[in-house]
Amino acid sequence: MTTFDERTTVHAFRDDALGDHDAVGLAAAIRRGEVSAAEAARDAAERVRAVEGRLHAVQAHAEHPLPGPGTGLLAGVPTFVKDNTDYRGLPTGHGSAAFTPRPARRHAAFTRQFLSSGVTVLGKTRLPEFGFSPSTEYEGAEPVRNPWNTAHSAGGSSGGSAALVAAGAVPVAHANDGGGSIRIPAACCGLVGLKPSRG
Repeated sequence: MTTFDERTTVHAFRDDALGDHDAVGLAAAIRRGEVSAAEAARDAAERVRAVEGRLHAVQAHAEHPLPGPGTGLLAGVPTFVKDNTDYRGLPTGHGSAAFTPRPARRHAAFTRQFLSSGVTVLGKTRLPEFGFSPSTEYEGAEPVRNPWNTAHSAGGSSGGSAALVAAGAVPVAHANDGGGSIRIPAACCGLVGLKPSRG
């Protein structure tokens, strides 16, 4: 039998609108009217607040998260976008102190496509500087912690996204991968990470 040490294990699972649904299951519950997109976003924001002090996974919060269109496979599902992709109104810092944080003026092409699935973006997740490291760590700042054991790394470069999903704060989060940046955090955090083929 597996036991969990509350000093090192962090989770956000609770009896709320998100329950223990994955993204597809939550979207189906929203379509059936069992929960609303607003309830899902509210409860996900609460879950993030409950774990962020120990995980350090969030780079920026959307001030007024707006759900995507009411249709789409993931309509109403709360999520985060990795901080190397523009989301209008939030700064894109690429995990680097070399960038002066300024709100993006428009969504990146990927962000527009992601939003067309109906997701509600709650903010942006942390990554190592320019996504170059397999661990989401920084000079002079807290690293992103693994929710299974906060003494360990969540991996990189999509460590913030993986930590939030593994902790149950959101059912899905954006990541990207050129050399393991989805696969490494998924392996570190006990998740399935999908790197789609190109083209």
